[in-house]
Amino acid sequence: MRAVALYGTVGSLLLTGLTTLATAPAAHGTGTLRSPAAPAAPAAPSVADSPAEAHGVALAAERAAAKGIAFGACPAAEGLPAPVECGTFSVPVDYARPNGKHISLTVSRGHATGERSLRQGALVFNPGGPGGSGMIFPLLAGLPAWKRLAEAYDFVGYAPRGVGRSAPLSCVDPAHFERGPSDAPEHPTAAYKRQRIARAKAYARGCLRKAGPDLRHFTSRNNARDLDVLRAALGERRLNFIGASYGTYFGAVYATLFPGHVRRMVFDSVVNPSPRKIWYRNNLDQSAAFERRWYDWRRWAARHHAVYHLGRTEHEVLAAYHKAVDRLRRRPAGGKVGPAQLQALFLKAGYTDTAWARAAGALAAYLRGDEGQLVALAGPGASGGVAAENGNAVYTAVECNDAPWPRDWSRWNRDNEQLARRAPFETWSNAFMNLPCAYWKAPRQRPFEVGTARKALPPVLLLAAERDAATPYAGALELLHRLRGSAALVTERDAGTHGIGGGPNACVNGYFEKYLLTGEVPARNVTCAGRPEPRAT
Repeated sequence: MRAVALYGTVGSLLLTGLTTLATAPAAHGTGTLRSPAAPAAPAAPSVADSPAEAHGVALAAERAAAKGIAFGACPAAEGLPAPVECGTFSVPVDYARPNGKHISLTVSRGHATGERSLRQGALVFNPGGPGGSGMIFPLLAGLPAWKRLAEAYDFVGYAPRGVGRSAPLSCVDPAHFERGPSDAPEHPTAAYKRQRIARAKAYARGCLRKAGPDLRHFTSRNNARDLDVLRAALGERRLNFIGASYGTYFGAVYATLFPGHVRRMVFDSVVNPSPRKIWYRNNLDQSAAFERRWYDWRRWAARHHAVYHLGRTEHEVLAAYHKAVDRLRRRPAGGKVGPAQLQALFLKAGYTDTAWARAAGALAAYLRGDEGQLVALAGPGASGGVAAENGNAVYTAVECNDAPWPRDWSRWNRDNEQLARRAPFETWSNAFMNLPCAYWKAPRQRPFEVGTARKALPPVLLLAAERDAATPYAGALELLHRLRGSAALVTERDAGTHGIGGGPNACVNGYFEKYLLTGEVPARNVTCAGRPEPRAT
């Protein structure tokens, strides 16, 4: 799914600041809780792994358990203050060759704060992407909504293979990756499409040139295998895991490969795991869903015309946005912010409604002649170029490797032209971001079949917002079906923020916390009233 420097709950922290996840007034849900069945003893990986890879994972996990993780002070590059501590663990690049090349993945940990009698081991978090790092996860222990969980669990974050300092992957020179200003036409010309095709081909070549034969091993399957090695390195017999966004997908792959290694798993903002959707169709669905969320923001801005003066109807607000696009196309703000950078700002607003007011204020100020807010919020980050390029490289490699993509440009052109007629906001920029997969040279895998081992899986919890644009709600229903008998779904009604566990909805958090502390899930799927819309500021 498309990444815009915002990955689930941790991404919301990066975007809005730690204080936004404090507990809010309660919403109301329905349903009772059921106790989990006793989990089975750890079992061998399912037949979804090849014998060689299954042996490789078991061997790597055995070695990791014996060695453990030597935690110590975090390197300055991580920006994590004491008492958070950091370490590394080793995984094979190719699990079919466990004695071959290895890479080190970085890990962070904050110790449980409660009495020893309350402690339940490690809770591992992945924020999504592909390409997101969960290294800041231990910092959530300081938030009120996470206090009881922090008493019970060590909070463990990590950077998956290729991300951050975990054998970082790169496809192009970071200095040229986020250069602005740039355009993002909703209905691109044939000439513009030819330019983007050439760029996509060059990007795919760059990934292969820089990564070489290792490129093929950046996959969701390997992310799941790495997670099992981390479980073993932490000394955990079974895994406690929160996966947000893309983390729900490879978390579901993990649950299928290693059902007997699961203790508790939360899937927050669920990627549709259907093999028919991974990944080409998922991205088309995402673009359609962003159009709906874009409409939600415009209606909200229109209701607050007295504050922002962007228009009294959503049509007028849309006209104000297009006025800004046209002006930025002629003269970029601060020489840095063009139409693409403005669009990226509003894509962030599509991920979390905590960004709505800032985006509206920046647009309103710009149209009044003040560029400062827009440049500050939408300009390419002076220090974020390396991280942004790295995240995009991992995102591209994983999605291109995971499944076949159409290789015929006419298919891409036809599908996106048709979708852009009714969903113009994100469609073509999303297509161009993924277009390197049409020209990918590394071998593609068959899409993974999630859920085939569900009978051995203890109860897991799914969280989803009905109007989530990044991972449309249908994905939660699909995973619920595939894990039927082992999963329960909590829905935040009429809401669209991406990543809802530990956020401001006390109803959602009640189920989230209850499950992680006791293993109990709702006896039937439940609904929580949505959070209030953001205030205009």
